[in-house]
Amino acid sequence: MTADVPHRTTSSRATDRPGDTSPFALGLLLRQAHWRAASVMTEALRPLGIELRHFAVLIVLVDRGPTVQRDLASATGSDKAGIMRVVDDLERKGLAFRKAVPGDRRARAVEITPEGVELFDAAHVAAPPLAERLVADLEPGEPELLMDLLTRFAYPAGGQA
Repeated sequence: MTADVPHRTTSSRATDRPGDTSPFALGLLLRQAHWRAASVMTEALRPLGIELRHFAVLIVLVDRGPTVQRDLASATGSDKAGIMRVVDDLERKGLAFRKAVPGDRRARAVEITPEGVELFDAAHVAAPPLAERLVADLEPGEPELLMDLLTRFAYPAGGQA
């Protein structure tokens, strides 16, 4: 394998530490930020008896309404087996249910229940103090700037990924 790759040394190797200047620095920093944000969101959801993967599906269902499982998988970055397990969990908890899709005997749409909407709303009541902790070390105006930058980064103009 090394025969095909030109041998070069670089002073900028990935370290996954603050101040890393390697080409991987942004990705590593975003990964660390994701882990920190996910741990805070997990803490907010724990008392409600759901995990972040469940909440991700509830977000899609609240936003889009009844959604076929393959589209849920795509929207949440899950695979077919993973989304089946999450929907099974949500059904057991009474937060969502599957229903037939007219015209497609094999497809099942998932719909949120009133209890699911209640839990979704309760999560939004529980989250603000924890979310504020995420940005506590930022200066005034920086949380909004961070949101703007991350939005433009995640959703680039022209739809390029």
